[in-house]
Amino acid sequence: MSLPTIAAYDLPTPRELPDSKAPWQAESGRMALLVHDMQRYFCAAYKQDTAPLSGVIANIARLLQSARQHGVPIFYTAQKGNQLLADRGLQADLWGPGMKAVPEHEDILPELAPAAGDIVLVKHRYSAFQRSNLEHLMRARGRDQLAIAGIYAHIGCFATAVEAFQRDIQPFVIADAQADFDRAGHDMAMSMAAGYSGVVTGTDALIAALEATA
Repeated sequence: MSLPTIAAYDLPTPRELPDSKAPWQAESGRMALLVHDMQRYFCAAYKQDTAPLSGVIANIARLLQSARQHGVPIFYTAQKGNQLLADRGLQADLWGPGMKAVPEHEDILPELAPAAGDIVLVKHRYSAFQRSNLEHLMRARGRDQLAIAGIYAHIGCFATAVEAFQRDIQPFVIADAQADFDRAGHDMAMSMAAGYSGVVTGTDALIAALEATA
């Protein structure tokens, strides 16, 4: 009914990534970046200053810097605390009441805090597209590619990638900028994304693609 305590594990390296079925190439003029659920409540499940969380924070920070440098729109998801049971829905059956409406739960990690011009979406369900205007905001900015970073890889990040695909938005799953409950779940999410819904890549490769197409 609550989040697990997550043991340390190493993030996948570029050599360990599955081959992606999709042929898409990242372009700075088409890309948006999503920082998914990097709130204190969710990140508290990890041992701090240890892999995978430490590496994910560092890589998301690099992605944010590159996105801002190259004019890539940045979106965040963040849940609200003290959700009404009727609004929380079936998630309460699996995860309990969720976070409280306190900064120690709701705040996005300070290392990754939104900047002026970034857009923070209220998160309601696993997918960032559910009950949000993410697609509309992307279309209004001429964006049809979405780089996905954050937690948890096999739940909300994967659900967002699948829904992006079904909305004809090309998902780019950043393997070393996501974290999961364990390495097995992380690898499963990468394999599923590579096979059925998006391009699985790494932070270095995505940054290089943004720089090359800016």
